[in-house]
Amino acid sequence: MDILIRYLHLLAALVLAGALLLENIAVQREISREDLRNLLKVDAVYGISAALVALCGLTLWLWVGKPAAFYNGNPVFHAKLTLFVLIALLSIYPTVFLLRQRKGVQETIEVPAGVIRVLRLELLLLALIPVLAFLMARGVGLQ
Repeated sequence: MDILIRYLHLLAALVLAGALLLENIAVQREISREDLRNLLKVDAVYGISAALVALCGLTLWLWVGKPAAFYNGNPVFHAKLTLFVLIALLSIYPTVFLLRQRKGVQETIEVPAGVIRVLRLELLLLALIPVLAFLMARGVGLQ
């Protein structure tokens, strides 16, 4: 069970990273209605994969694998978890923007610079999580 959950956690994290990268590549200052539909699909994959990462991570933390005490007392783990939650909170803004635009009728949609900046920031913060995971695996932060 431990190996299966770890594999699903990693697979979901890779899908999440791929979806976020694709969103960053596809979003521009102006997008077409078709671009919007595609971005909404990618954003849905991003959200589902984030939920799977969280669910598998929670399972690894509380039920499977190492004891919860291994994670609870590790500040590197808390930094990793905080980054994940921050990215999740940041992702609300672009998602809400895309969902609101779905009902519009204009053929070209102007994307606010803030949406693009938030997507870029999410990608930057996401790049830090594997570093923290590597440090945790090496025992950094343990007392």
